[in-house]
Amino acid sequence: MGKLNPHSHKRLDTRQRIIVGITFFSMFFGAGNLIFPPYLGALAGNRTLVGMVGFVVSAVGLPILGVIVVAQAGGFGNLSARVSKRFALVLGVAIMLTIGPLFAIPRTASTSFEMAVVPFAGQQNLWLVRLLYSLVFFGLAFLVAQHPDKLSQVLGKVMGPLLLVMIVVLFAACLFAKHPGFANPQGSYAHHQLMQGFIDGYQTMDLLAGLYFGIVISANISSMGVEDEHDNRAETGIGGIFTGIMLAIIYAMLGFVGAVSGSYQAIDGATDTGATVLTNLTDRLFGHVGTMFVGLIFIVACFNVCSGLLSTCSSYFHKQFGTVLGYRGWTIVFTLIALVIANIGLSAIIKLSVPVLEALYPIAIVLVLLSLLHGVFTRHFPAVYFWTVLFTAIDSVANGIANLVAAFGGRLVWLETACNWLPLNSVALGWVVPALAGFVVGIIVSIAERMHTH
Repeated sequence: MGKLNPHSHKRLDTRQRIIVGITFFSMFFGAGNLIFPPYLGALAGNRTLVGMVGFVVSAVGLPILGVIVVAQAGGFGNLSARVSKRFALVLGVAIMLTIGPLFAIPRTASTSFEMAVVPFAGQQNLWLVRLLYSLVFFGLAFLVAQHPDKLSQVLGKVMGPLLLVMIVVLFAACLFAKHPGFANPQGSYAHHQLMQGFIDGYQTMDLLAGLYFGIVISANISSMGVEDEHDNRAETGIGGIFTGIMLAIIYAMLGFVGAVSGSYQAIDGATDTGATVLTNLTDRLFGHVGTMFVGLIFIVACFNVCSGLLSTCSSYFHKQFGTVLGYRGWTIVFTLIALVIANIGLSAIIKLSVPVLEALYPIAIVLVLLSLLHGVFTRHFPAVYFWTVLFTAIDSVANGIANLVAAFGGRLVWLETACNWLPLNSVALGWVVPALAGFVVGIIVSIAERMHTH
């Protein structure tokens, strides 16, 4: 093994670490990362800092931990297979559909449409304008997804810095602009700002995406010559920390921008989004030119993310179910699904994605936390993975189903009542007690199996 050869040890220099960090950042930072922190700021008002702490924990801390544990496990498939191989496939498909054609891909078209077209289109026949826009958007994204290597790298190198410059300019303008005092918290941030920020951090979908990024970053570091396993993990961790700091700073800036925007013009938390918040602000500070500039950046950034996600999801399904459809066949199917969903509008997509993310995120969180303990504890009690994830999933999926039905205007009173029996369910942490119970059961089962084999 490489570790036994002292000459195989190599660490990245500062320039290479910056490249890794920016690559990491550009993989994480898409449209959702731009719209949710301003939305938080606009609703949380003078409690933005509290909400932002919760947001950063779930939107920065958990994804970076996910990247690190996946790199250590040698891929998400290996990590989730600690529960079971069938579970690894089911969770992998669920995550890919969520960060792919059901939510994240449609959101790229909806977000860019809201930012670049809605401010200038007026309300008449808006559904037709949206349909035509999404047809062109997804048609071009489909073409790019057939050859992603030719465009994604260029866009990534240009758009990452450009987005950062835009955010810094917007933040600086807000710092020096005279604005009213920050408003009192309203809407979903009227109470429990810390927990609401934590839940809204799910909306970036970065923990789910990060579970697949870890092995990619690890491979990039290997290509730079760091092939020793221990050194590679260390460099992945350094890259993750650097990216986390960048994300936290940018989110704090965007949260402040949102709070300033909310002080000028309140939003309706039920129908407006972070896109509305940014549009309100850029129009006030820079006029139509500023709104057009930001809209153009959103189009290119969202387009880049869209073509990348189309390629990623199609590759995954082609690998898992290659006998069903070829790569191009999957890109056609996912493009058509995303086209339909994008036309229900950004607010509706976000509303429907929340219950699904509430079902998946606790499972991902538990898997990451168990894997952090793998070297010193959980590998000695392998059944802990299965039972902890099972108990967590029973609660998180039940809550997700109840909330999804509610999003469609229905009620499953018996299921809501059952979920509310659990402590902390009112602050979306009802899964914590089942997870702890599953953890204990897993230890007992592991000990019993060990005694039986001896």
